[in-house]
Amino acid sequence: MSRRVALVPAAGFGQRFGSPTPKQYLDLAGRPLMAHTLATLAAVSTIDAVAVVVSPGDEWFDDFDWSAIPRLTVLRVGGASRAESVRNGIAALREAGQLADDDWLLVHDAARCCISVELVERLIAALADDPVGGLLALPVPDTVKRADPAGRVEATVARAGLWLAQTPQMFRAAMLAEALGHGATEAITDEASAIEARGLAPRLVEGDAQNFKVTYPRDLALAAAILAARTGQD
Repeated sequence: MSRRVALVPAAGFGQRFGSPTPKQYLDLAGRPLMAHTLATLAAVSTIDAVAVVVSPGDEWFDDFDWSAIPRLTVLRVGGASRAESVRNGIAALREAGQLADDDWLLVHDAARCCISVELVERLIAALADDPVGGLLALPVPDTVKRADPAGRVEATVARAGLWLAQTPQMFRAAMLAEALGHGATEAITDEASAIEARGLAPRLVEGDAQNFKVTYPRDLALAAAILAARTGQD
């Protein structure tokens, strides 16, 4: 029977954030930001294992206690790009006998720390029998403008059919490994684009606006507010 493994690439430095510490390790409600991400994925009952990919030269991971997160595997094989980190992570899991070709792999951004168990379960249920796999995404709600080099509006883009990609993105391990093995990994911004490049069409599963990616310092306050509101409801 196929297993489900969550893979979290966390080898990046988050240059847009502007902090000397990678954003995945910044304090958020008393824990490193990434701890919230990993804990939620580990709390999904239908996920069998959680693996995080960090850089071989990572200087921060061992400064924290991760023992509260069950079924967590640390892979120190991160690469120069997200695609390379995911590809290396898949290879390491396969080599260790922790990932079979037919297993589902759910790749999730470390900085999407407000992901919920319910949202992951929605994705898993929607893709259970899908021949390709898919991703969480949101239909574009606003008018979209294309800018010219001077920062002025060049055109208004019709938003019908446009979606904003989120994560997790869920594909069979062998399919994703094969897709990531072709072309320049720096040109692949997410797993779905690698699958698309092989001529396949991933399924879009509606996500949630709260599942945003912490990119700038101001995003930390919003993430903290969302997490605090959820704690208050428990």
